Amino acid sequence: MPIRIRPFARGDREQVTSLVNAHIAAVVPGVSVSVQALLSQLEREPGDFIVDRWVRERVTLVAEQRGRVTAAAHLLRYGDDEGTGAQYRNAGEIRWLVCWPDAPYWPDAAEAGDALAVACHAQLTRWGVTRRHADGALPAPGVYGVPEQWPHIRELYRRLGFTGEGRTELVYLAAVDGLRRPAAALTIRRTLGVNGTRLTAVRDGADVGYIEVDTNLDAGPRTSRVGAWADIGNLWVDPAHRRGGIGTWLLGQAAAWLDLGGVTRLLDYADADDHPYQSFLTATGFTLLTRTTRGLTA
Repeated sequence: MPIRIRPFARGDREQVTSLVNAHIAAVVPGVSVSVQALLSQLEREPGDFIVDRWVRERVTLVAEQRGRVTAAAHLLRYGDDEGTGAQYRNAGEIRWLVCWPDAPYWPDAAEAGDALAVACHAQLTRWGVTRRHADGALPAPGVYGVPEQWPHIRELYRRLGFTGEGRTELVYLAAVDGLRRPAAALTIRRTLGVNGTRLTAVRDGADVGYIEVDTNLDAGPRTSRVGAWADIGNLWVDPAHRRGGIGTWLLGQAAAWLDLGGVTRLLDYADADDHPYQSFLTATGFTLLTRTTRGLTA
């Protein structure tokens, strides 16, 4: 039976959510998104108040194979006007593409992924965009870019001509109750920061560092099985006070604050070439979840 490529229909929501959750689970443990979370992303990007306002058109496609949805993709077309950021002007993006891999009980699932990838290319061509981007930004904490756990998706993008010339980021996860909470001759000041709640380390009346934690990663119906997660928006220590344990102390202060709110997991991120920060995260109790490639273009 031939593969049928068609627009997403509401009756597909359970199958597509299951497919999306399988990809999420390969990257972050114990996380799944609700049907409502997925449908919300198809209408607009939750929490994105900068780039999402430049989107002019959204299309979601599925590949149906013998009555089963075996692949799905969400595409965006950005504006071509002065109000659109230069990097996105007249651009098209495969926001995400997911497909089941071949299995003994379904040995030709990859064919549906290839067929859908070709359909995505055709959609971008119909839009007449001058820039083409590809990503894997699903509505779950820590899942973006093309994670290393999705080699089948990376190959689909490669065959479409997308290259990994963007940067590679590392995503780390820590159990909040496992973070050390050392003592130090410092006081803490809590304020609203630019990327969450800011906890500032103060010594002798001077600010010597701060950490910002965002606890709004799973607000509302976005996630159905995630516990309570947060991520680090900023972690900075005054250069004159580095290598003195202030960063570790700030993490401990953040852990104590997050504990009060019932947050159990903390995410952080590092560039692939930032080896000192990677070493700091590992030493303080974070585990590497994935390496993910961002900025795929064709």
